[in-house]
Amino acid sequence: MSIVELSVKTFKLISTLEAISFLVLLGIAMPLKYIWDMPEMVQIVGMAHGILFVLYVGGAIYMYKKLNWSIADLFIVVMCSVLPFGPFYVERKYL
Repeated sequence: MSIVELSVKTFKLISTLEAISFLVLLGIAMPLKYIWDMPEMVQIVGMAHGILFVLYVGGAIYMYKKLNWSIADLFIVVMCSVLPFGPFYVERKYL
């Protein structure tokens, strides 16, 4: 397996985990906090999502160099990280 293939595989994993953590944060943790007054889940999932978000953005910059993306592609990939299902789109379209 080449370094590029390994990089793509790793970025896909980070992308999937980041998307799932964002969906859990929005769909489970936030309602628990604001409807049932249980903020603990937001602290846990929020921290995990924050770490994964930073890894995702760093990975996107790395993939920009490895896959010779244009600046526009990099911008779209990074902007997709703030949409709940955006990273799944990135996996299909750009990887």
